[in-house]
Amino acid sequence: MTRQHLKVAVIGGGSSYTPELIEGILRYHDEFPVRELVLADIEAGAEKLAIVADLARRMIARSGKEIALRTTLDRREAIAGADFVTTQLRVGMLEARSLDEKIPLSHRLIGQETTGAGGFAKALRTVPVILDICRDMEELAPDAFLVNFTNPAGLVTEAVLKHSRIKTVGLCNLPIDTKMQIAALYGVEPERVFIEMAGINHLHWTTRVLLDGADVTDSFLKTLGSGKGLTVKNVPDLEWDAAFITSLGALPCSYHRYYYMKNEMLAELASDFERTGRTRADEVKSVEAELFDIYRRPEVTEKPKQLEKRGGAYYSEAAVRLMKSIYADKGDIQVVNVRNGGIVSCLPDDASIEVNCVIKADGAHPLQLKAPLSPQIRGLLQLVKSYEELTIEAAVRGDRHAALQALTIHPLVGDAALAKAVLADILEANAAYLPQFAALVP
Repeated sequence: MTRQHLKVAVIGGGSSYTPELIEGILRYHDEFPVRELVLADIEAGAEKLAIVADLARRMIARSGKEIALRTTLDRREAIAGADFVTTQLRVGMLEARSLDEKIPLSHRLIGQETTGAGGFAKALRTVPVILDICRDMEELAPDAFLVNFTNPAGLVTEAVLKHSRIKTVGLCNLPIDTKMQIAALYGVEPERVFIEMAGINHLHWTTRVLLDGADVTDSFLKTLGSGKGLTVKNVPDLEWDAAFITSLGALPCSYHRYYYMKNEMLAELASDFERTGRTRADEVKSVEAELFDIYRRPEVTEKPKQLEKRGGAYYSEAAVRLMKSIYADKGDIQVVNVRNGGIVSCLPDDASIEVNCVIKADGAHPLQLKAPLSPQIRGLLQLVKSYEELTIEAAVRGDRHAALQALTIHPLVGDAALAKAVLADILEANAAYLPQFAALVP
């Protein structure tokens, strides 16, 4: 990619995360010369879009960089002629997320926005919208890359790979956050740490940790087993059992707590909800209200520190690092979501996986794993990937049979009667966003 005047379109530009992205674009502007930045949103998000855009303009002015920033409620206008399109949207906004968390809890199931029944509901709403964006890109920016940050990121990436012709890479901040936390545990610069990750989004394992080229995986896992765990903002921080970590032989990601500590996590979430009547979505609403109050202040010209409470650590680092590496044909290694193509041998070739990739001008190229995945990893991975395949079919075709089977086999549901009941509640609560199901009889 040799263009010197890059256009980036941000779909979901009114998100509270956008100042994080702006910060990254400004930080790396010499290497990633964005000249046109278009923030797009929907009518319901117009007020937030205007507030975020005003802050972004102040940030740009403070930096002295030559970036023309525009806003629009016309997604096609934003996409036309773009070099990169990023997606950070939430269909139904935080009200829908609140239901994604509360509906499962009403059935004594874990309610979480990216996995289990909650993640399933979000996927049903999200996949059709993302594919509509892809169709716009095929028409208006056929050579652009879609950089998808929208959750469930791996499942969405797989839907794009299977149902569109555009170039896409799925992205999550969890891999880079993990690397940063490991580096902090060792008290070294992140550049001295290499981690091998394998799996799918929010269900990946760190299978190797290298420090200055030396394999320190075993000693690292012992450190982890001593209670020094890795955490993220939106997952309860329960300590890993040392014997379990030793027997697993790999570092589970934070979201694995929902699978490996299912009963404890459910008890924690249910107890919090019963005590407060609030879920993480309600907490995020409060955080966002505080953030937008800050964003409105004309004296604010940089990303406020309070944004850290929203989660999404290293979002700008991950997003801009990926785009600038594609732009520069850099050939560095990053952990992203791509088509499997035989790298993880126990999964279908057309599945989306989250692994170490070489980033070139034509996209992300997955690296071969040092060893096949062990049975203790393979079993859970195959099960959740099957859930994702069925969920994509349900989202694209409005297939209730696929939807019921997806929920039934998911480890956080795992019961046909429960799956049928929670599916009925999800379809009813989200009817306005799920027209693909309207014409079909259960």
